[in-house]
Amino acid sequence: MDRTWSEEHELLRRSLRDYVHERVTPNVLAWEAAGEVPRSLFTDLAALGVLGLRLSPQYGGGGQDFWFTVVLLEELMRCGSIGVPVSVMAHAEFATMLIDRYGSPALRETYVRGAAEGRLIGALGVSEPDAGSDVAALRTRAVRDGDHYVINGSKLYISNGTIADYITLAVRTGGAGSRGLSVIVVPADTPGLRRQRLRKLGTHASDTAELFFENCRVPASHLLGAENDGFGMIMSGFEGERLVLSVMACSHARLMFEQARDWGHQRRAFGQPLLGFQVWQHRLADVLTRIVAAEALTLRGIELHLQGRPAQSEISMAKLFATETARFAATECAQIQGGLGYMEECLMGRLHRDALAMTIGAGSSEIMREIIARSNHLVAQ
Repeated sequence: MDRTWSEEHELLRRSLRDYVHERVTPNVLAWEAAGEVPRSLFTDLAALGVLGLRLSPQYGGGGQDFWFTVVLLEELMRCGSIGVPVSVMAHAEFATMLIDRYGSPALRETYVRGAAEGRLIGALGVSEPDAGSDVAALRTRAVRDGDHYVINGSKLYISNGTIADYITLAVRTGGAGSRGLSVIVVPADTPGLRRQRLRKLGTHASDTAELFFENCRVPASHLLGAENDGFGMIMSGFEGERLVLSVMACSHARLMFEQARDWGHQRRAFGQPLLGFQVWQHRLADVLTRIVAAEALTLRGIELHLQGRPAQSEISMAKLFATETARFAATECAQIQGGLGYMEECLMGRLHRDALAMTIGAGSSEIMREIIARSNHLVAQ
């Protein structure tokens, strides 16, 4: 993205680029075949000092702002497997950030420090079979029983679900609606918790699971904040999640554009390179134009977020446009590679099938349009 980086940002970028090139990219096909990233990825990133970039320094984090996460995302995305940054973000940004913000000192000492050091892996458990973006409709219930909560229910589409050591879980502790929700940290070895891996069309290196809770007893001290105050906590994390997806989508589209442009210069047809044909010059010009526009919207959302200003509409615009740009770029850029772009062994083929997840995760395009409409008085009274 077009931003003036400090020397600290550039040092981080260079070290990450070397690490990704040497230790990540050569292994992504094996990780995708395995359906998960290895624990060594987390310990390696912790050793580089980037696993807990935005977590509190007193618990082992870096205390940095979102721009450092942007650098981390952009470099991880260069490996060509969306599943790698998805697993890292689900752990550090989504699951652990809530504990860092709202957890007791004891919880933070255990889970935030463990997460920053790569000893523990986290997952965020919000979506259910009957409720995803409609957080207020969640039904997984936690009932207070003395010094414990007893949890029953299920969660669906949970990133890191089978490899996680803890789940930052949204549960219902009160009545119906948003006022009855809480967030509880559930150790993954809790009796009664069962996990089942799901098969996806793409993002194969990131494991995704369905979780089943049957009379799971969790200490009441694992509650984040106050009982029934969970809705605000969950919603507070959505802006960061959507910015993460926006940055990922821009980086994804950039990588596909670069692959298509290089192929267009190398591949010859009818006596000339493919980019000798005006049709391909214009199609890739359209792709690049959308990428630059998506980057500008994402940059604006990040700036507002860092200033602490209300940015729900702008961030939703960035997430909507950037992820739909990635889908558009996937179709156009895979097309120029012809049959090669349909092969699983081809980077473009994998980037193409992974793009579908962009417009679904962290709130679908339809939800983004609804937020934009309501935030800008487009709904008839």
